[in-house]
Amino acid sequence: MKTALAPDLRAFMSAALRRQGVVGAIAPSSPSLARALTAVVPTSGTPVVVELGPGTGSISEAIRERLSPGARHLSVEIEPDLVTHLRRTKPWMETIHGDAADLGALLARAGADRVDAIVSTLPWSLFPGRRQERILGEVSRALAPTGAFTTVTYLHALPLAGARALRRRLRAAFDEVLTTGPVWRNLPPGMAYVCRRPVAGV
Repeated sequence: MKTALAPDLRAFMSAALRRQGVVGAIAPSSPSLARALTAVVPTSGTPVVVELGPGTGSISEAIRERLSPGARHLSVEIEPDLVTHLRRTKPWMETIHGDAADLGALLARAGADRVDAIVSTLPWSLFPGRRQERILGEVSRALAPTGAFTTVTYLHALPLAGARALRRRLRAAFDEVLTTGPVWRNLPPGMAYVCRRPVAGV
């Protein structure tokens, strides 16, 4: 197991040290957090699932375990070295090099005209308000009316202005916002926001 994890950990630490404003966590997400975030991923049919900020792919593996044959799994990663890592280590996933703020255009180019679930580990508390709004607007427009969006927040970041702003924007963008957790078996401990029924016009 240590041998399998080493390349992921090296890729993660390299990206985190070079781009601290892009990689918000201090370690890859744990299996416990992955289960909380991916609970909205359909386990039957042929859904389209999008992952934002997959990093080294710890959440990607949990998504893959839930998907049935014929489902489509796309991930959007902004860090070039992580894109290369994901394409090499997880060829079953469609890894797109791009910015989540351009999600609609990226999905259009990929031929994804509907999205059933979006799972995100983006570092929201590091984003200025305008960037948060833009990404959430893209997410809301990309989701099918019955789709669901999950994202992570870390306990230590809850008091920060960026985290408080995110909660307000989630409630404005979705009719239902639930909080699950905390997940203590993660570094740092985190919680998942589960959002449904995107509000039209956001």
